[in-house]
Amino acid sequence: MAEIKGLAGVSEFLGNAGTFFLATEDGDQPKVRPISFQMLENGKIYFGIGKHKDAFHQIEKNPKVEVCAFNGSDIIRYYGKAVVDDDPALFEKAVKVLPLLGQIYNEQSGLKLALFSLEDAKAEYMNMVDYSLKKPIEL
Repeated sequence: MAEIKGLAGVSEFLGNAGTFFLATEDGDQPKVRPISFQMLENGKIYFGIGKHKDAFHQIEKNPKVEVCAFNGSDIIRYYGKAVVDDDPALFEKAVKVLPLLGQIYNEQSGLKLALFSLEDAKAEYMNMVDYSLKKPIEL
């Protein structure tokens, strides 16, 4: 495994993983769901989730979230406080990254996309085979 450096390295790992998992809290129960959209923009990694979904409402109640991705035996955990950014220009950039978002979230459907980044974020690398390789990732 090559050294993962900064947010760009975390974003690249997430992109290579393809699908990763978002953990939120629903009352006293953790909830985990697969997601696949992320983009590195303005020095932040943005994730997207529909404002109509339970996960978005869980983030509103408790913004502490965790994203976990694995690729082979390598794992990244990226966690912090979710901060939503409703800038329309950011949505347009997201649609350029993943055009399907524009087909789902638009005026005709009435659905809105929440784009969020993590504040006070931390990241760490682990390996399922060799736990001694666990280490923080400098962001």
